Amino acid sequence: MLDVEHNEPLSLDKYDRNILNVLQADGRISYTDLGKTVGLTTTPCIERVRKLERAGYIKGYSARLSAKQLDAGLVVFVQVSLDRSSKQSFEGFRASIHKLAQVQECYLVTGSFDFLVKARVKDMHAYRDFLEEELLALPGVKESTSIAAMETVKETLAIQV
Repeated sequence: MLDVEHNEPLSLDKYDRNILNVLQADGRISYTDLGKTVGLTTTPCIERVRKLERAGYIKGYSARLSAKQLDAGLVVFVQVSLDRSSKQSFEGFRASIHKLAQVQECYLVTGSFDFLVKARVKDMHAYRDFLEEELLALPGVKESTSIAAMETVKETLAIQV
């Protein structure tokens, strides 16, 4: 960890790691309860959380929503290949993919295709519309292969600390 105020590198100790683990599981925990859980009083706990935030270990807080309740229960992974004849196709795709609300994640990958996209939609009909009208219309897209998830076996945003 970098102490932003003093520009000195700091290593994560057991308290910092415990704080990160607890916050991953419950970002709404009070500082008092967080301190009790990790073995600190409230004030040092707050100071450590703020230092972890400033150093970039904690990027933000959010709520986990029910995709099914919000009509986004179908997960589809899409392998996207671009027209590689110009560098602009990659730049255009990168800029445009951010505008698609159905896309949760997008990665530039190695292998036989260029990008792996994770999208959430209501159902197959909604996916077909999304694919035809939005995803395939992005700059540089040459072809795609879709993989629909039948069941979520594990889904987490947690990072091993």
